Amino acid sequence: MPDAAPYTPPAVWQWNKENGGRFAAINRPVAGATHKRELPVGRHPLQLYSLGTPNGVKVSVMLEELLALGRAGAEYDAWLVRIHEGEQFGSGFVGVNPNSKIPALLDRSDPAAPIRVFESGAILTYLAEKFGALLPTSPAQRAECLSWLFWQMGSAPFVGGGFGHFYAYAPVKIEYAIDRYAMEAKRQLDVLDRRLAEHEYLTGADYTIADIAAWPWYGALALGELYQAGEFLQVHGYSHVRRWAEQIARRPAVQRGRRVNRAPDTPHTPGGGLRERHDARDFDAPPPAGA
Repeated sequence: MPDAAPYTPPAVWQWNKENGGRFAAINRPVAGATHKRELPVGRHPLQLYSLGTPNGVKVSVMLEELLALGRAGAEYDAWLVRIHEGEQFGSGFVGVNPNSKIPALLDRSDPAAPIRVFESGAILTYLAEKFGALLPTSPAQRAECLSWLFWQMGSAPFVGGGFGHFYAYAPVKIEYAIDRYAMEAKRQLDVLDRRLAEHEYLTGADYTIADIAAWPWYGALALGELYQAGEFLQVHGYSHVRRWAEQIARRPAVQRGRRVNRAPDTPHTPGGGLRERHDARDFDAPPPAGA
């Protein structure tokens, strides 16, 4: 039986912001800044403006992995962007990412000519090339890595904006929508499971930006942390994805990176979240009073 009354689209769509549910205050059909607000700038060349969502975690994990590899130039300041409060629509943030989505990176290695990078996949590729790490150099392996990276970039919206939205966030439960996106989420998990049955990591024997991109989405889903949908999707059946997810979760750089730009009491965040990160010592500091 259908969950909602039949809906016939009108000839011309009209925006009804009362229909936005949990995200009504920040969703809108136009781009651009809504207010003037300059971005803060710390002392390091790399400035990350983000939030500890799956897409945000990709970049903080990447930076922590680079630091673990001894790339001292990857030190960074991470600034929290409160998307539920509309901070991504400030003029400074829109100047770095005209799409008003986190994460966004500003490379101020040359303060006279800073480089902006937006879209998490572009940021991972930029950092990998800048520091010569976590992206294979042989043509075949590089192509494999980038194929899986772009697979994740194209596929994850079905898991987040599709399954996650209708299963966890939509103001009404629509059986058709949940079934449609649950089927696709499971198909994607099966794609990964078949790949990881034959390879330790997505690109093969080596951990790369493809794994860093996929893990915050599919790793968290396979571990039952994302949308609390583990039982619903029967994630225990994807044994190879779970092995991969658990293996990556044990990496110290991943454990640090997933804490960045999160509230201190965020679930599934051992050690507690850090609203901002400006120094490696921040991970050892107690949370500020009232945080």
